[in-house]
Amino acid sequence: MKFDALLSAGGIPQPGDSLYEFSQGRSKALIEIAGKPMVQWILDALSEAEHIGNVVIVGLTEADGLTCKKPLSYVPNQGEMLPNIRAGARKIAELNPQAEYCVLVPSDTPAITGEMVDWVLEQVRVPDDEMLYNVVEKDVMEARFPDSRRTFTRLKGAEVCGGDVTPVALRVILSSGGTWEKLSDARKSPLKQAALVGFDTLLLLLLRQLTVEAAAKRASRSLELRARAQFCPYAEIGMDVDKAHHLEVIRSYLEAKH
Repeated sequence: MKFDALLSAGGIPQPGDSLYEFSQGRSKALIEIAGKPMVQWILDALSEAEHIGNVVIVGLTEADGLTCKKPLSYVPNQGEMLPNIRAGARKIAELNPQAEYCVLVPSDTPAITGEMVDWVLEQVRVPDDEMLYNVVEKDVMEARFPDSRRTFTRLKGAEVCGGDVTPVALRVILSSGGTWEKLSDARKSPLKQAALVGFDTLLLLLLRQLTVEAAAKRASRSLELRARAQFCPYAEIGMDVDKAHHLEVIRSYLEAKH
């Protein structure tokens, strides 16, 4: 099965952001890493992934000089992350009316490879999974990136951080008045976010009485979404570039690797 990739690249660091000195008002995706724009590393990975069909980039244009071995399309920046994702999903549906799924890939995970993307997509249980969320355990992350300084969530039996390659059913993103609206409405309100998953779930999380599987099931019920969480063996999928320190870590890693 082929998955069309939705690559979100609309984020622009602002003055005060530690990445601003590297982007200077341009998209974060275009920050140079080991000889090429950060987003080009991801396009190279998608090019090599057997399960990827079309690739849609939101927030950049052909003038940015990017290349991809898969059919590549561009969508203008909509200003915010969730509208960008929805606009990209609409483009995928236009390009491939038969598409049922896409895979969300942010533009700041340049260490991923085609093999890693394929592994994630091979875990999707079609049609049961509407979303598959990857988590990376602390020991896996720190074995690969000992200086990552990522933030980990303590659950029962594991400390994890989120992964950034996420298969999701297109209907979830494109539905009107459904899960996507709830997520969008709650995006800037911690209180609304807690209400989405349930305050009992939040309490159990704080008390570290939830496993990864139980947390995913509770959130799925609250959101009326068939979502599943899985442990991912690839630290690279959780190593995004949020801060200047992360950029330094990734530059060193990719320069040494390539």
